[in-house]
Amino acid sequence: MDQQTKIIKHILVGVDDSPDALTAFQYALHRAKQEDTELTIVSILESHELNVFQALDKDYVHGQRAELEEHIKKYQQLAKEAGIKTVNAVIAEGDPGDTIVNQVIPAVKPDLLIVGARSKQGIAKHFGSQAAYMAKYAPISVLVVR
Repeated sequence: MDQQTKIIKHILVGVDDSPDALTAFQYALHRAKQEDTELTIVSILESHELNVFQALDKDYVHGQRAELEEHIKKYQQLAKEAGIKTVNAVIAEGDPGDTIVNQVIPAVKPDLLIVGARSKQGIAKHFGSQAAYMAKYAPISVLVVR
């Protein structure tokens, strides 16, 4: 192995309910199992997607977060069933690209970020805007999966 090849010990994968995110998750599962790495699954509650009344309604926000927690627990369970030894789950709030790059990566300290090219949510609906942002600004390698 040459000096430029970085050993991957911890993979971070971003998920939402889009088909591309599921593809990214499946790729991350395969890679984490094959390379015996730790896997952290992250999902972002996009607060800018809430209207002012929803944002002020603590019950609504709590319900959205609880729904997201259930969703990410399913991903976590699938990873454990696939044989990944160490699986973590993280939920954060804000703009997905910015939050993952500036909050989640520094806190989690992964070696590789895997994301889908498209998302159904927020400004990420636009082709690759979040993936492109993360690829450009993340301090680690980013793999964009289609």
